[in-house]
This record gives sequence, structure tokens and C-alpha cells, in this order.
Amino acid sequence: MALIELQDVHRSFTVRARAGRFSRTKREVRAVDGLSFTVEAGECVGYIGPNGAGKSTTIKMLTGILVPSSGRLRVAGVDPARERVALARRIGVVFGQRTTLWWDLPLRDSFELARRIYRVPDGRYRENLDRCVELLDLAALLDTPVRQLSLGQRMRGDLAAALLHDPQVLYLDEPTIGLDVISKGRVREFLREVNRERGTTVLLTTHDLTDIEQLCDRVMVIDHGRVVYDGGLDGLHATGLSERTLVVDLAEARPPIEVSGARVVKVDGPRQWLAFPAQDSAAPIVAAVAARYPLVDLSVREPAIEDVIARMYAEVAIG
Repeated sequence: MALIELQDVHRSFTVRARAGRFSRTKREVRAVDGLSFTVEAGECVGYIGPNGAGKSTTIKMLTGILVPSSGRLRVAGVDPARERVALARRIGVVFGQRTTLWWDLPLRDSFELARRIYRVPDGRYRENLDRCVELLDLAALLDTPVRQLSLGQRMRGDLAAALLHDPQVLYLDEPTIGLDVISKGRVREFLREVNRERGTTVLLTTHDLTDIEQLCDRVMVIDHGRVVYDGGLDGLHATGLSERTLVVDLAEARPPIEVSGARVVKVDGPRQWLAFPAQDSAAPIVAAVAARYPLVDLSVREPAIEDVIARMYAEVAIG
């Protein structure tokens, strides 16, 4: 049996708006519209889409915060809306913009409160805490009040708190938003370890395609409350004809760079932008540019998820 299962799930909201001085109108908005998918135990799935696509509504239904308007939904064999207490012991949730930690308490006390809430046995709690502290580099922060932590430190604390009770499923909503490169790398490595060693099932929503590339073997794209793609990341890039961008800073202004596998899309003095298929490796293009041109700096920019989906729809419309 799948660990997460949705069958023809709908969720509608009634939106009221002023229509004149004394009257109001109301209309129904379908945030999720006939959603069906399954996630097997141990999978790490990227759940992506533009703002307003229905991602957060889906997560809220999977955690029991919202009740579906219709359809069937099961997580770990239970109905989230009807059995929220039972489900809470089986899931962990991390929202990038919110914290589950106690603001004025030291990080250590937040973990201890989480242990009591989930009734984690002392031995298991100590083992899990030690492991999380080691992998997330939290030892020096345990006695620091949460309000004094940086965003990256707090995010690592939230991840640890979400995993102290050994959840079967971990829901992550923008877990690396606002983090610096070092913090992002530490969080991603920790999530890989959790998924690989513990077999924790991960459902990840993010606008950062690098998160998806480094963590997920499967990607689901949702738009207007429906799944429009379900497969590998390479297939998503191929379907959407998405492109990455190599930004090259030369020692001096030059004519457009000519290398195999990429094309120049913009030139501004010594800086040039080269586009190439997102599913291709940047390494041979970088090597060719470095061998033939005087470089000062270069960087690779990932395509925005919104651009990938827009290209996908454009291809469908043309076809």
C-alpha cells in the first residue's frame, strides 16, 4: 500500500468580494481540482508549481489542517482530517517561513518540549537528538534562545525538531528559502542522509530547482490544482524545453562567444549570458569557454520553475 494516496481530491474555497456600497458577491475558487497521485515509502518527491497552484493546500490536507471538499485521501493508512492525533506521530513538517520552535526558549528546551509532546522514549530521543546535532552542526547552539538564531540556524533546528519522533513522512515547504549557500548545502546533505539511511519519505515543495536536482528522483508539477507532470527531472526539462544560463565575465568586451552546445542571449560589455539545455551538463561548455576566452568569473543560473512550466504550456499550445 502506498504511504500517501490521493484519489480525485477536490478542495474549494468561497471568496467574498464587495460589489457596490451595500452588497457583496461570492464565488467558488478551486484550489485543488481532481488531484490523484500516490507516494511510496522511502521516496523523495519534489512537489512544485507556480504560486497559487495548490501546493500549500495539498500539504495542509495531507497534515489534516484542511478537510478535502471531496475525494479520498490517506497518509500512512489513516484519514488525516479524522485522525489528526494519530497522524501527528507519523509525520514531520517544516515550513520555511514559520517555526515550530519556542521563540524565547533555548534550542535545547524546544527539543525537550517536542520530546514530551510526541512522547518519545528517552533512549530513542537521545539517539535521535545526538544524530541530528552532529549532522546539522547544532552543538554550539543548544543553549541559545531561538530568537537569537540566524535563519539558517533556526531552519536546522526546525529540521531536527521535526525528526525527533521518527516520522514516516517529512513534509518540507521551502526549507532552503532565504538561506546562504553554506546553509543550503548543509540542509540538503542532512535531508539526503535522512532519506537514505532512515528511509524517511520526503515530500518537498520549493521554488529552488537545485533543491529538486540534489534531493529528488521524482518530480510532480501542479498547476491550477491538477498534476500536469509526474516523472523525472530530466523529463520535466525536456518537456518544458527549459534552459540554464551561464553568466560569463570576460577580461574585456568581446564579440558574442561561440561554443558548441550554447548560444549567447545577451551581451553587456565584458559580461555575456549563454543559454543551454537544462538537462545538459555545464562542464563541457565551461571548459570550452575557459580554453578560448580570458575569464574573470562565471556562474550558472538555474531556470525558474515558473519558466519551465510556461515553456511546457507553450509547447502544448503550439502542438
